[in-house]
Amino acid sequence: MRRNAILFVAVSLLSGLGGSAMALVAGIWILDLTGSPGLAALAGLCGYAPTLAGPWLGIVVDRLPRRPVVVVANLAVAATLPSLLAVRGPDQVWLLFCVATIYGIAYVLVDAGESALLPAALSPVHLARVNGWRSSAQEGVKLVAPLAGAGLYAWQGGHLVALLAALLPALAAAGYTALRLTRPPTTVASHDRGVRAGLTVLLGSASIRRPVMLAGVAIGLSGFTTAAGYAVVTDTLGRPATFLGVLLSAQGAGSVAGGLVVGRMIARSGPTAVALTGAGLFAVSCLIRCLPWWPGVVTASVLAGLGLPWALVAAVTAVQTHSPDALLGRVAATANTLMFGPIAATTPLGSAAVLLGPRPPLVLAAAVCLTACALTWRRRHDRTPSHPSPRGRPVVRGDGRVKPEEGAAYFTK
Repeated sequence: MRRNAILFVAVSLLSGLGGSAMALVAGIWILDLTGSPGLAALAGLCGYAPTLAGPWLGIVVDRLPRRPVVVVANLAVAATLPSLLAVRGPDQVWLLFCVATIYGIAYVLVDAGESALLPAALSPVHLARVNGWRSSAQEGVKLVAPLAGAGLYAWQGGHLVALLAALLPALAAAGYTALRLTRPPTTVASHDRGVRAGLTVLLGSASIRRPVMLAGVAIGLSGFTTAAGYAVVTDTLGRPATFLGVLLSAQGAGSVAGGLVVGRMIARSGPTAVALTGAGLFAVSCLIRCLPWWPGVVTASVLAGLGLPWALVAAVTAVQTHSPDALLGRVAATANTLMFGPIAATTPLGSAAVLLGPRPPLVLAAAVCLTACALTWRRRHDRTPSHPSPRGRPVVRGDGRVKPEEGAAYFTK
């Protein structure tokens, strides 16, 4: 069990290092070649857009052997990155867009496949703790990977970064191959109602729905407050834009610390309670950022760094522990779409709302988040349990339906 836990954390480090470095370098590379900030921003969109196709990519994870899917997705990224050696001028910029899109598709497949593999490699007792460690590893990497990638790019250009980044997913694929699965993950037949089956499980089980929705609200509102965060630094505090680096570091430190303790919190209180705490902390951080006092804004960044990963890890753990094995890939991918998809709409809305000043968007975000918490708190004493049923996971028929006698505890009327 310890061996599998170490492998999962190591894979998270490798994936996060390569992905974070290339995400920044691709934009810088395009900007250098074209001089267009708009085209540079499109690289990020290419990497993010496949998340919206999560429910359909999740079907691939469920219908094929999951470990090979995860391994092949990593190897595809490793094989694609060296193609960037052909980039010599603006005429080859399209290669960067293609690689960014492949990265995005692979990320969705790997994330869904890993969520399905974790319960097959770890006991339910260890799931939340390992998810927290993985979150800390990923957030810690985000503190150093962009700087390392930018430094390598400035020293030797994008070609060296691409080659080094290609090595990391290959190592991650080897890590997945070395896992010792305690039981084989289930696959389903092709007549399993497709996307609808995953949505039925996610929306029909309060134990999954509540933490996922809370995480989606908090993460979506974090996008809504992005522009307000910039305005707080330059307008409210009167500090240079470089002060954002201090705030991002503070948020990253909070995320690393939060990931180390969230597993114990989930084991003690359950995913819904932890998601409530995380979303509530994010709401409080929005209100504190309204204060014209830089230590308060730094503290708010730490609180946001704690709250957002708590909500996310709670949602991921709920999906892993309450979903039927045969549908776990698409439930996980659909949950990711619900949690991260709203950012595509909330970020531009927040950019427009900041024209009213930085405080109105922050207060509105806090109000929406606290309202979601209050509604969830009122309903959390329903019959749906916060922890997995002692009888095990729901049993799924070939058509994707849950047998009532074994899955009823997971669904509300």
